Amino acid sequence: MNFEQVARAALSRSGILLERWLPDGRREGTEWVARNPRRIDRRHGSLKVNMRTGKWADFATGEGGRDLIALAAFLFDLSQREAAIKVSDMLGVNPFVK
Repeated sequence: MNFEQVARAALSRSGILLERWLPDGRREGTEWVARNPRRIDRRHGSLKVNMRTGKWADFATGEGGRDLIALAAFLFDLSQREAAIKVSDMLGVNPFVK
């Protein structure tokens, strides 16, 4: 599986994906700022995603990742492989092309 290809495709469409995955969030400069939907979270800003790099972090729990595949895995309780397939399906990308 070509995780890097899927991650690059996701990054190029980060705004669309983040609006879909974290609809109560908002863009602040190069970051998507939202509440973490996996826990009771009352404040925007505890979960931030860098829209240029794909790195994300929940500053309240210390959880984070290096790309939007990892974010999808976290949000939807999937393995990295399952998340890469889900993201590639959403984007129309073949995850098995090198």
